[in-house]
Amino acid sequence: MHNIKEEYDVVVVGAGHAGCEAALASARMGLNTIVFTVSVDSIAMMPCNPNIGGSSKGHLVREIDALGGEMGKNIDATFIQSKMLNASKGPAVHSLRAQADKQDYTRHMRQVLENTDNLTVRQGEVSEIMVNDGVIAGVKTVSGAEYFAKAVVLCTGVYLKARCIYGDVSQYTGPNGLQAANHLTQSLIDNGIEVRRFKTGTPARVDKRSIDFSKMAEQFGDERVVPFSFTTDPESIQKEQVSCWLTYTNEETHKIIRDNLDRSPLYSGNIHGVGPRYCPSIEDKVVRFADKDRHQVFVEPEGLYTNEMYLGGMSSSLPEDVQYAMYRTVPGLENVKIVRNAYAIEYDCISAIQLKSSLEFKKISGLFAGGQFNGSSGYEEAAAQGIIAGINAALYVKKEEPLILDRSESYIGVLIDDLVTKETSEPYRMMTSRAEYRLVLRQDNADIRLTKYGHKIGLISDERMNKLNEKIRLIDEEIERVKTVNVGTSEEVQKVLVENGSTELTTGVTLAELIRRPELNYEVLAPIDKHRPELPWDVQEQVNINLKYEGYISRQLRQVEHFKKLEGKMIPEELDYFAISGLRKEAMQKLDKFKPRSIGQASRISGVSPADISVLLVYLESYRRNLAK
Repeated sequence: MHNIKEEYDVVVVGAGHAGCEAALASARMGLNTIVFTVSVDSIAMMPCNPNIGGSSKGHLVREIDALGGEMGKNIDATFIQSKMLNASKGPAVHSLRAQADKQDYTRHMRQVLENTDNLTVRQGEVSEIMVNDGVIAGVKTVSGAEYFAKAVVLCTGVYLKARCIYGDVSQYTGPNGLQAANHLTQSLIDNGIEVRRFKTGTPARVDKRSIDFSKMAEQFGDERVVPFSFTTDPESIQKEQVSCWLTYTNEETHKIIRDNLDRSPLYSGNIHGVGPRYCPSIEDKVVRFADKDRHQVFVEPEGLYTNEMYLGGMSSSLPEDVQYAMYRTVPGLENVKIVRNAYAIEYDCISAIQLKSSLEFKKISGLFAGGQFNGSSGYEEAAAQGIIAGINAALYVKKEEPLILDRSESYIGVLIDDLVTKETSEPYRMMTSRAEYRLVLRQDNADIRLTKYGHKIGLISDERMNKLNEKIRLIDEEIERVKTVNVGTSEEVQKVLVENGSTELTTGVTLAELIRRPELNYEVLAPIDKHRPELPWDVQEQVNINLKYEGYISRQLRQVEHFKKLEGKMIPEELDYFAISGLRKEAMQKLDKFKPRSIGQASRISGVSPADISVLLVYLESYRRNLAK
């Protein structure tokens, strides 16, 4: 046998959205990295929806970018429509969402990977992890080749023992007919990793020429495009955008679905995996929301050079004939032709409670995991975990402390903390409501919150950090200035107020006080601000938000301070919870299973009560005193 043997610092298994970020982070931090993919044509593939961002997911993309990741830059380079969601609501829930040209998105990311120093792209199926005495040693491929490494990152997405299903058709392939990875699961089980089965699904892709758009509502992009990446020049991405379309299902659609539920593998027992509650199939929606007489269907282009259109909101695993029947009841789709059938996909993944907050396995040193393999759903959630897993794999090799973002400073922190402390029974999806401190964790200030970490670990250049520091200086200076600018009751002032539906002044006030009025903002008050400096739009945005929500932000920052105190109370890894008298049995078992890193994290484990936390705090105090003796 003459098997290939190679050595690397870091091996990344999988080159989807998580694998790409993990591999790029590791390589850019100077480590010799190899990334494996079952097909180089599927690098950063979008097997489901053709967009990046959206509610809360836009936050994640901005945070990835602030840390030095690639997703934001990649969508800025390849989008075909961009829209700021929830623009009429407060800034905490504003979320950027962009339609991608799918082929272009993949091609562009592949180009970045192939031209990154220290990074090798390799097509091949990883079949085994090699572990010596609880420490990762590398991986083996199906060909028998051995790749030795100091750290390994698993980002297998939905490929492990993947099975695509619609009706009675069941094919053991990955998404889009790509080959599944059928060998690695057994190796993980053999090494003590618990594996489970999840499912997700995707709607049909249909031929644009068979759609009657006159029966649908046209959805336009924003007039002025806001970039995802803090490094993208806003002027460089203003371009003509393509339209999306909105239509609805109806009672006839729902009747066809109900009449054929016995033929759905979801209900016949042919699908064993658990699906995502927040992204249900159309048959699931019809059953669970029986009172609704219609559901939205978003018709979205898959790219500029294809006629394929994506039917957002109508994912399904119903048989082919039922798919045709139900789609053709929808206004505008009466004569629709399907290019690719809708299908469900089942795959092996893990419960992330087996991971530390650094995304390293508790049982195997140097083995990290990110993305859908960790039991999450969505491209953005995957990429967010990927960059953290890649960063921490690199820091592990360098023998440095891991980067752990907490819930009070990032959506990424919320996402990972939820995954490693809560036993999710379905694919996890990020939502703004999951973030307790969302008023301070806005997408617009992700750079101010996180770029310092990216700079510290070497993913952000000095030049970019200096630019950010200058931006922060300008924001602080301008906020102080408008707090001291007094506005009188002149005719000019009253005219601006009346024009913007605001009450006239009876006495002088500061400019800051006027900005705080709901109907006014920093921009509309420009005509009465005689000494207003020329400032970049992102600085103006921060000035406006910080002044408008100053009271609420201050209150939330006080809550964050309290949270930080509990997060700062670290729990020794070796602590024996069964030796702590006063702890309830359930709490002992849960704490022993999760091994929380801090009191804060312990308090978020279901089954651990406030009384248990009090007992734990008292015990830790005496434990530390004994250690100090």
